[in-house]
Amino acid sequence: MILGCIADDFTGATDLANNLVRAGMRCVQTIGVPAAPAGAASRFATVDDAHAVVVALKSRTAPVDEAVRDSLAAARWLRAQGAQQLYFKVCSTFDSTPTGNIGPVAEALLVEVQGRFAIVTPAFPENGRTVFKGHLFVGDALLSDSPMRHHPLTPMTDANLVRVLQAQTTRKVGLVAHEAVAQGPEAVRARFDALRGQGIGIAIVDAISDADLMRIGLALADFELVTAGSGIAMGLPQNGLARGALRAGADVQSLPAVRGRSAVVSGSCSAATNAQVRQFRERGLPALQLDPLQLARGDHVVSQSLAWCSRQPGDGPLLVYATAEPAAVQRVQAELGTAHAGELVERALARIAVALVERGVRRLVVAGGETSGAVVQALRISQLAIGAQIDPGVPWTAARSPIAHGEWLHLALKSGNFGSADFFTKAFGDGAGA
Repeated sequence: MILGCIADDFTGATDLANNLVRAGMRCVQTIGVPAAPAGAASRFATVDDAHAVVVALKSRTAPVDEAVRDSLAAARWLRAQGAQQLYFKVCSTFDSTPTGNIGPVAEALLVEVQGRFAIVTPAFPENGRTVFKGHLFVGDALLSDSPMRHHPLTPMTDANLVRVLQAQTTRKVGLVAHEAVAQGPEAVRARFDALRGQGIGIAIVDAISDADLMRIGLALADFELVTAGSGIAMGLPQNGLARGALRAGADVQSLPAVRGRSAVVSGSCSAATNAQVRQFRERGLPALQLDPLQLARGDHVVSQSLAWCSRQPGDGPLLVYATAEPAAVQRVQAELGTAHAGELVERALARIAVALVERGVRRLVVAGGETSGAVVQALRISQLAIGAQIDPGVPWTAARSPIAHGEWLHLALKSGNFGSADFFTKAFGDGAGA
């Protein structure tokens, strides 16, 4: 294992694994910290033969102490398996609160590896996330002007990442500005050295292009810890190629074939996912919306939803969603409370996903980080092999679930903010058929 990765949510884990596979690393994602390095016996990737292992946690919005504890447990397991470098994967929109969890976890991991200095960059230009002068942009807008300012759990109202991270850590936070990055790896390393000399413990690093990520990646060859979005994963594998630990052109993304129905379950309420739901419905494909208020009243929403699913003809994809526009989400949260509303939706969608797989669904798209975590855990999946990309940040994965009666299941775990408007149909091919 070259790279041991800790992701703070499930869709972020597959986002990271996707970029590692694209860059030539055979990659496996585990659900939580494994008890031992084991995987399904097949010709597809397992922990034992992976270049990179991504441990997916649900720590992004967990209490700080819990997030630190789980992240350290993952780090210790990965290092025990021989990981040469640790990668703490955070959201490309830096989802966090004034108390964490990015700063506290990064600081704890730096202590764990006995490091003095680490970098942080959520940049992923291919997906419209860039960092310039320490400020995070989503497309052409500052993070604080983007739809992330309305996020129900982690509203991001400040685009200055140096300031955001400084509020979360006791270490002094500095900046590697784009002027240094544009000059190449040696200039970046020189800037690292200068910041260390100033007593800086963590540095935000600018990146506005894929070329920047490649330069930064080369400068990180000897780092014990990298904290970043998934973008920098494009730049790290070149260090393995240079050492001869990776082979250029190797097939690292094959997945087993599956046969069966296709479905989407969506709990994300992001702007991107709302657009995807609208496009799916506009194509006249079967879609059913869940009402959290009916769930709270104890109505038989899940059983009614499954009955609706059973009535849909053919093998083409169907969609069950709780996705809604910000005003509707706010009304529900005002009545039920933010945490309770989220839990109701996650549990309901997880139950529906399990029942769909029991009934023969073998290709399943799940939209939303928290929803993805709930669904994967309900399906009792412990490990995912990573396959080809559907859209930037979202690959198909393959897993065995006892719910699927021993058959392979294809899953796409989509971050709420990711994917083109036609993602839900694109995922299943032209015509959105099976």
